[in-house]
Amino acid sequence: MGLKWIDSRDLAVELSELHPDVDPEKIRFTDLREWILALDDFDDDPKHCSERVLEAVQMYWIEEAD
Repeated sequence: MGLKWIDSRDLAVELSELHPDVDPEKIRFTDLREWILALDDFDDDPKHCSERVLEAVQMYWIEEAD
């Protein structure tokens, strides 16, 4: 079963592993969305993405980076 938009923490972990040199506090949401959509394990409707979802992923990614 693939990752969904609601899997904010899991998405953040995946992204932090794939993009270790990226500062999650400075990422643009357009880039964040594209990177999530490009994840091999991601399996959800792109239309279900919202700013709130991206903020949650970003917050968990910042947490992972600390």
